[in-house]
This record gives sequence, C-alpha cells and structure tokens, in this order.
Amino acid sequence: MKGVILAGGLGKRLYPLTKITNKHLLPVYDKPMIFYPLQTLINAGIDDILIVTGGNHAGDFLRLLGNGKEFGLKHLNYTYQEGEGGIAEALGLTEHFSDYEKLVVVLGDNIIEGHVAEAVKDFRKQKEGAKILLKEVPDPERFGVPEIVDGKIVRIEEKPKVPKSKYAVIGIYMYDAKVFDIIRTLKPSDRGELEITDVSNAYIREGKMTYEILEGWWSDAGTFESLLRTSTLVAQGGANKRNL
Repeated sequence: MKGVILAGGLGKRLYPLTKITNKHLLPVYDKPMIFYPLQTLINAGIDDILIVTGGNHAGDFLRLLGNGKEFGLKHLNYTYQEGEGGIAEALGLTEHFSDYEKLVVVLGDNIIEGHVAEAVKDFRKQKEGAKILLKEVPDPERFGVPEIVDGKIVRIEEKPKVPKSKYAVIGIYMYDAKVFDIIRTLKPSDRGELEITDVSNAYIREGKMTYEILEGWWSDAGTFESLLRTSTLVAQGGANKRNL
C-alpha cells in the first residue's frame, strides 16, 4: 500500500503568510505542518510516499524533507500540480506512482492526535472499494457530511445548510486503483475544481464504501483560527508529538 500527501494549492485563506511560502510549510507549534501528515502515514506502516505540491514554493519541500531520511525513509517522491484544480485533480496526478495499488491519501493540512494504523490494516483486508474516516464535530455544516442509514453511508453532502449527521469527513481517504477511472469521469464543480466528495460518492453508489470513526482530536490548519487551535493542541501533547 502506498501513501499520498496532497500539499498543493495557494492557501489564500492564510494570506499574507502564504505570499512567501506554501501553506503546508508553515509552523504548527514547533514543526512544519507537512511533518504531521507524513508521520501519520509512517505510523500506519506506509513508507512509500508521494507528496503532491504546487505554487511558487514547491522546491522548498525538497530542501526541507530531502529524501525523507529524517523520518527513516529510504526515498520520498514528489510531483507538481499546476494551478488549483482541486483535490481530486491532485490525486489524479499520482496514478503512475500508485502502480495501481491501494492508496492512503492525507490532506497536507489535516492533523490528528492519534493513529490510523487499525483503519489502514482493515483497508488492506478490504477486497475493493474505499474507506473514509469520520469525526463528530460541533459544526458539521463546514465540512463534507455523511448521511448514514442503517450503519451505511448513503451519500456525502459538501457543506450542507442542514447537515444529515453530526459527523465530518476528515481529510484521510483510502481508495483502490479504480479511483483513477472515477476521477476521469468527473466534471468541475461550481468552484471550477474536481471534488474529492464526488469521488467518494461514486464509491458509495457502487456500495463499496466503508468508514470508521476517528479517535482523538482532529483539525485542519487551513485558516488562521484553525492553525492557532491546532498549534495549541499539539503544544499540549497531541498529534503524535513524541514521534516527531
């Protein structure tokens, strides 16, 4: 199984900080943001990893991370996303790297307190399809929200005005090789992007989506408020800080 970290985009919600660097290189407490999703994959037993980045500061990832030796890796792969075509477009750039194995995909600004090793282990055993992780949140309308009926996800709605559950879909996704066929069928959303929610909904329609509830806290770090909150949580001892 291979791992992908999606760390492109322009990070406009964090201007002016991101006028001079990539969002995923900003500090979260005492480490660059990109360190945390990288450690999440390594803690799950994944050591063949590709980072998708973009913008004017992509070379800074290579200067910071090199070949991943600091994390015990023998090699670290990189690719470049031009523009802001969305998460699904970025994932589509990883097709050659994937060798059509299963993938664990982590958004570069998503930071968790615990591990996803058990979820990854379960997905290894899953014959086909996809798996996502959910977390109960007080404001699900800000996220992709699953509608769950009889223990199964029947649909994911992006930023609904009236959420159909109290859960958010967090930025850790597991897909089989069919994901690339699905991406090729997608049409840009109103935002002009290929949406990862559309990818997951395609699996749901085929009855091939499973899910697990994440233990411990989760936060993205894509706004000033969430960046501060995440830094505070990490400073208090979370996010596998002992492993970084």
